[in-house]
Order: sequence, then structure tokens, then C-alpha cells
Amino acid sequence: MEDAYARSVSEVLDFFGVDSSKGLTDFQVSQHARLYGKNGTPFWKLVFKQFDDLLVKILIAAALVSFLLALINGETGLIAFLEPSVILMILAANATVGVITETNAEKALEELRAYQADIATVLRNGCFSILPATELVPGDIVEVSVGCKIPADMRMIEMLSGQLRVDQAILTGESSSVEKDLESTIATNAVYQDKTNILFSGTVVVAGRARAVVIGVGANTAMGSIRDSMLRTDDEATPLKKKLDEFGTFLAKVIAGICVLVWIVNIGHFRDPAHGGLLRGAIHYFKIAVALAVAAIPEGLPAVVTTCLALGTKRMARLNAIVRSLPSVETLGCTTVICSDKTGTLTTNMMSVSKICVVHSIKNGPEVAEFGVSGTTYAPEGFIFDNTGVQLEFPAQLPCLLHIAMCSALCNESLLQYNPDKGNYEKIGESTEVALRVLAEKVGLPGFDSMPSALNMLSKHERASYCNHYWENQFKKVSVLEFSRDRKMMSVLCNHKQMEIMFSKGAPESIISRCTNILCNNDGSTIPMDATLRAELDSRFNSFAGKETLRCLALALKIMPMGQQTLSFDDEKDLTFIGLVGMLDPPREEVRNAMISCMTAGIRVIVVTGDNKSTAESVCRKIGAFDHLVDYVGHSYTAAEFEELPGTQQTMALQRMALLTRVEPSHKRMLVEALQNQNEVVAMTGDGVNDAPALKKADIGIAMGSGTAVAKSASDMVLADDNFATIVAAVAEGRAIYNNTKQFIRYMISSNIGEVVCIFVAAVLGIPDTLAPVQLLWVNLVTDGLPATAIGFNKPDSDVMKAKPRKVSEAVVSGWLFFRYLVIGAYVGLATVAGFIWWFIYSETGPKLPYTELMNFDTCPTRETTYPCSIFEDQHPSTVAMTVLVVVEMFNALNNLSENQSLLVIPPWSNLWLVASIILTMLLHILILYLPPLSTLFSVTSLSWNEWAVILYLSFPVIIIDEVLKFFSRNSHGIRFNFRFRRYDALPKKELRDK
Repeated sequence: MEDAYARSVSEVLDFFGVDSSKGLTDFQVSQHARLYGKNGTPFWKLVFKQFDDLLVKILIAAALVSFLLALINGETGLIAFLEPSVILMILAANATVGVITETNAEKALEELRAYQADIATVLRNGCFSILPATELVPGDIVEVSVGCKIPADMRMIEMLSGQLRVDQAILTGESSSVEKDLESTIATNAVYQDKTNILFSGTVVVAGRARAVVIGVGANTAMGSIRDSMLRTDDEATPLKKKLDEFGTFLAKVIAGICVLVWIVNIGHFRDPAHGGLLRGAIHYFKIAVALAVAAIPEGLPAVVTTCLALGTKRMARLNAIVRSLPSVETLGCTTVICSDKTGTLTTNMMSVSKICVVHSIKNGPEVAEFGVSGTTYAPEGFIFDNTGVQLEFPAQLPCLLHIAMCSALCNESLLQYNPDKGNYEKIGESTEVALRVLAEKVGLPGFDSMPSALNMLSKHERASYCNHYWENQFKKVSVLEFSRDRKMMSVLCNHKQMEIMFSKGAPESIISRCTNILCNNDGSTIPMDATLRAELDSRFNSFAGKETLRCLALALKIMPMGQQTLSFDDEKDLTFIGLVGMLDPPREEVRNAMISCMTAGIRVIVVTGDNKSTAESVCRKIGAFDHLVDYVGHSYTAAEFEELPGTQQTMALQRMALLTRVEPSHKRMLVEALQNQNEVVAMTGDGVNDAPALKKADIGIAMGSGTAVAKSASDMVLADDNFATIVAAVAEGRAIYNNTKQFIRYMISSNIGEVVCIFVAAVLGIPDTLAPVQLLWVNLVTDGLPATAIGFNKPDSDVMKAKPRKVSEAVVSGWLFFRYLVIGAYVGLATVAGFIWWFIYSETGPKLPYTELMNFDTCPTRETTYPCSIFEDQHPSTVAMTVLVVVEMFNALNNLSENQSLLVIPPWSNLWLVASIILTMLLHILILYLPPLSTLFSVTSLSWNEWAVILYLSFPVIIIDEVLKFFSRNSHGIRFNFRFRRYDALPKKELRDK
């Protein structure tokens, strides 16, 4: 029944055909179970999803073709299987990581079950019984009371106490509990907060007792709709993932073109006798084309990206930002909007008393004193300050503060306790009542000079309610008048040393109107309440509630006749006013500076909350985040106001919005989608179950460490310290990681261009194969991978948080940079081929062939030569070429310490990890050259000193070339050149419109 909130009690009961005094019959239960029902992705799909990537598919095809060619050529043993096996092992490792990540993400849905009640008190067949909550059906009559978790969505039908209050913060984000009633709701487009007669599944009763009829179970509940929303949410690809996918598409086209070109260029050589026929010749050059594909694909790129992001997560963990999804590290770098939940994120989600107002004296006219209270959590830690800001050493020595502490402790039905497992103080009951208990602890006890230090010596468990227990032992509770909506107050009768005292608390307008006397704070005297005093107190109350938007309670007492054992409503008159307390869900102290830092970095903050507009605007003023706004017109909207705006006005509103109030889960998700449609990169913070769908939908979901398990599981990152300021540090780290990621991607691209040039030039010149596929694989995985990973340790720029967020459409390699790396790649390839040719023509240990003989190597068996044809199978030339390729790439790695700065400014030792990786890479390469089993496996041999000298001569110029290119980059000519080349992006852009 979707509109139960708008129907009367009798209409709802008639709809389900249930008698409120008897409940459903067994027949009706089975009938309703059939009619309404009762209260993850297959594993194989997850595995196959990891291989749905173009580069991965090309690699699989290359591995299969390589294996088939080896079989066709009659190769057996380790050599035939080495290359395809290595490729498939890499892909399997990547897939395993992906499956684990996706499986963890599905836990969010499972953890939603923790918010479902286990049992329910149900009326069936005229009798109450306790049943598993899963057996509830629509139409069941359920009784709920303090501490109960609501087992299903239910419509209130009968109030069994003066009031019923429910904490529904996990669903709506409201900072205080909500009073429920029986009246139907007339609001149009009612949101959860408007449905005051509905009890929502998973929320908790904090005061009162009532009966309700079940109107929704399972997926048809508010909590069920959150689960459905999360199931419908597809994970968005991160900006870097999109760029790498685009690069893969671009690379695939280039690879396909070059492979076909190489094959076509060599059609005339298919019939060469060396190949043994047309078909074998075609297969031989097809194998060269496959080698070219292997050279062009950066096999190590996924592993290096993952490693670099993992290193970033370690650094971020030290900043209390725990990353659950590796790609989200990079996403932080281009975040443009943070949609921040207010309750529990910008605020502590712990009601606390911040202001106290008492009457000091009336000697020279009414003199009212105000006190400030520090401490913003449920921890009994904080101090009382007078209106000049001076801390009171012994607050309990002041009569009004002493009696406020008494009343707060006694006229109270909540509990405050310390949870050693979580290391924090927790409430049971109404948050406003717990705030009063904490206030009583801060005031302390009278008559003990050592009181403050004595309290600090207690264990945290004893300290939680030490002063409250003291007052409860001093005063014995005799009778209680519960809070009711018409009186708006609560009273308790206590006995203390043969004296009966009634303490009352409630809405200021109710308490003050019943007061005839006032307690003075200067001497403890009681004086009559007059119109002037009443007007002054009303003025202070309006100031607290209006300008400061504090939630106010007034406290009073009354001396009762000796021996009185019960209370009636008639007793609640002729009270003595003690004081007025103002409380709020306080903003976190560090939030202001954090939000200012976000704005400096070009990141917009939108506060999103379930609270009402005025309360939220007041909190935002206290945070100081929106001091730049003259007023909130055009910047602050309720969800209903925003939805009613026409399309064009909504677009404008999104660009100016700073605050969105009265939201429910679907609104948060809607806001994220709307911002993403404007090409914004959105981070959403939150801690409640209600935040989970939006956290999952956002580009990066940020959960609070103290938040619900559902929110954490749906998020990409968790703030361990609940500190909004940690986001700023995480964004800075994310930007630095992206810059380093960009550097090693460029390094790998230029290296792979070199390998492609090497094979292509060799094929065009018609000389023997320069490098074997297995040698290319070794270079790509080991000698490329280690330095590329070490580049991830480059130090971040000092002004990383002063730049605006980069555009999502920004190419990783584009324009002038692509030209630079094309030049570098061309030199790498030509130097490798030069090393190969040098051995045949100039080396002292080589055959010193004329160049024409080298170009006609394939006809050697059919003609007479002065040299044996076996020299073309010598391993020296390919070893020299492979070593040139390795050494030139080591020098090229040094070029990537900075995009534009010279090695004279940023020397190699600025990144010792890179120096170490270069040394390790060279040691590994020397190992395969001089260790017989490995040299056989990679078809290489040992080199002489003379050969090493030539390798260094050929390799070192890559540094000189890049230094010249960097010089052009740093001056105006380079910039103009950059502009000229901008259209030729290495990574084609999907987004045509920049933000």
C-alpha cells in the first residue's frame, strides 16, 4: 500500500481486512504471503568481465597465434609455450585481482541485512506472540516500544504512551529523533520526513510504545528500495580507466595497421627459398607481425598502474584515508564537486549542549547570565565558560548550574555508556536526553575541591555516568509523568532526605508559562516571576532558537508536600524556573579549513542533508564554508523545490547550489547523476544506510569510519578518523599519483614505440629478425616494468593543490608531448637496429659483411658466398640489439623524473627508488646474458667489453635528445608547437565538450 501515510487508520485496516484487536488469522497470513510476498552476480560472470578489455583481448589473440605458429613450425618444449604462457599468467593475475575487488563490493548488499530486525511482537488470532521478523506479512499488527528495531514498514494505528519517537537517521540523515503520530499526511510529494505516521524498517524506537499495521515487507520497504537502488547502480569507469580504454582502442587500430603493412611490404619475400615455399613464407612474416603486436602492447601497463595505485593507497592510509578501490585514488585528482552529507560528516551526529541561560539576579533590574559549554561529542569531557570566555573552575558551586545538573540527571530516561570495543561513548535513548546527561557530567559535583582531577582518574566506563549516578543515589525516583504532545514536558517526583522535589523539563514556552518563581544564580534565592523577567526569558529563547537555531529545553523544579507518592498534571504549575539550555548537532572543528582548502583547489562543496532548511543553513554558517555568499537565495534548495524547477533552471541551480535539504536516498542519487550529466566528477561523502546508493553511484564514494557497514562497503574510500579535512589530503595525494601515473605511461609508450620502430624498420630493410618475441616480452615485462613502477615515487609538485582539477577529457599523452615521445621512440628503435647492423658490418668479432649481403640474407643458401649462412643464426647481433634496447630505456627512465625539468635541476638521486630499479634491471639483464640456462631460454649470449662500449655510445644520446625537447617545452616555441599539435591526441577524446 503505497499511500498509507495519506489514509486514515480505518482505511488502512480495511484495505488489509484486519481487526486491530485480533490481528490477522492464519488463513489471512498465508493469503497475504502469496499476495504480497515475505519479508549477487554469478561468479563466472565476474571472471569473464575481467577479460572484457580490448588490450586484453589482443594479448589473448597474440598468445594463441604465437602458440599455433610454434606448433606449425614444429617447435616443442619450453620455447614453444613460454611466450603464450607468460602472457596468460599476467592476464590470470589481473583477473584474480579484479574478481576479488568486485566480490568485496557485493558485501554492501549483504550488510544491509544487519539493519533488519530479527524478531517482532505480532498480534495474530487475537493473541500476541514473538515471531521472526521474516515471517511478517502486510496487514500484521505489530507492537513496538523503546529499543525496538522496526521490523517492516508500518502505519501507526494506536498510541500506547504519551508519545512515540523514532531515530531514523540511518534512513534520512536527520540529526534528531522524530515524533510519530496517527494523523494522515496531507503533504503533496511527501518525502520520508513528511510521513510522520509511518515507521520505517530498520529504524529504532527511542521513546514510547505503540501499535502499527505492516504495509510493506522485503523489497517493498524504504530499506528495500535502497537495496534495489544499489543493485541498479553500475560501477562507473574512472577517468584513468576511460583514458586507458581509449588508448587501447587507438593502439589496436595502429597495431592492426602496422601489422598488415609489414605483412604486405614483405609479400615479395614469401617465395624466398629460405622459407621453403609460399605458405611457409606467409606464416614467417605473419609471425613477425605478431611479434610487432607483442612489441606494441604494453603488457606490463596494467601491473604497473595497479602497483603505483597500491603505493598511493599506502601513503593515504597513513593520512587516515583507507582506499577500498584502487582506481579511486586517481579519481580524486580530478574531483570537481564534493557532495557532503551534513549529519555525522560535517557535524558530529552527537547532540550536545552548547549554551546555558540562567537569571543571575534582579537587584538592578533583570540580569541574565549566559554560559558556553565546550565538547561536541557524548564523551563527558568539556568545560563551562562564562560570557567573557573565562572557564569556571567549579561550576557546581553556582546554584542554577548545580540544579540544572540535578534536573538533567533525574528527569531523564536515557543511558550513556562507554563501549571499549569501539573506544567511544554511546547513547541508548533520546539524543537530547543523552546531551543533558553529558552536561551533568561536565558541571560535576559540589563540595569537592579535588573534583575535576578526581573525575579524570576514573576509568572511562566509570566516568561515563559518574555524576549522574551520584544524583540518582541522592534522589530516589518516586513517580514519573511522561512527555506528551499537548503538555510538551516531562516531570519526575524525587525523594531526598525527607523532602519531595519535582523536576520538570520541556519546551520553553510550556515550562516558562507554568513558572511563578525563578532561582537566582548569584545567591540561590528564589524570587517571583514578573512580566519583565518573562519577556527577557522569551527574548533569550527566541534568540537561541531563531538566530542560533539551537534546540532549546527549559528546566524547572517544585518543592512538593511531604509524603506525596504520585504526580498528576495539576502538579505541573507554580514551578521555579532553573534555566534554559540550547543544544545542537555541532559542526566538526576542522571542517572550516578543509572546505576552504577545497575551494582553493577548485573543488565545489554541496552540503546534502535530511534536516530542515533553516537548521542546515545555520550549521553551514557555523562552519564558515559559505561566507562568500551574501545570502542563500539561489544557493539553498529543498529537494522538493529543486524537483519542481524546469529543466533549464535545474541546470543553472546545479551550477550554483551549495545546500540541498529535506532529501531522501533517491534524491542523493539523483543529485549525483545530474552533476555527472554536466561532466562533473563527483565525490559523495556519507555514513548512513541512506547514503549507500549515492556512494555507489558517485565517481568516488567516501564513507566515514564510524559510519554503517553498508555505507563503507558501498564506498571507494573510508575516512578512518571521520575527518572531512582528510579528504583534502587525499585529493592532494590523488593528484600527485595521477601525475606520476602519467609519467610512467609516457615512459612505457615511448619504449613501446621504440620496439615497434625496431621491428618495422628491420622488416622494411629486409634484414634478419632483430629481436625474438620472447626477448620483446622480457623487455616489456621486466626492464620496462621496474623503472615504470619506480617513477610512481616521483615527488609531488609543491603547488599540487593550487591548480584547478584537470578535465576528465584531458588526454594522458597529447599534442607536443606525443611528438616528443615519438621522437624518443624513433631514436630507441633506430639505435636498436643500429646495434644489430653494427655487429654484422663493423664488430671485430663479427663477419664484417657488406650491407648488401645483410639485406640479401634470405637468398644465402641459393648462391655462393664467402661466409657460411649459419652466421645469420648467431645470437650476438640480437643480444647486442636487445641490450641496446634495455640500456637506452634505462636512460629514458631518467628522462621521466620530470615532464619538463632538466636532469640538472632534478637529478637522478631525487628518486632513489628509480636509481635502485635501474640497477636491479641491469643486474637481471646481465643475469640472463651470463647464466647458461637463462641465456638459452632467451636466445642470448655473453658480450665483450668492446660490445658494451658500443651499446653505451648508442644509448646515451637519448638523454641529450630529450633535454633539447624539454628546453623547447619550457619556452614559448614549445608552447606554440604544443598548440599546433594539440589535435593529434594519442588518446582520442570521447567527450567533445570540456567542462
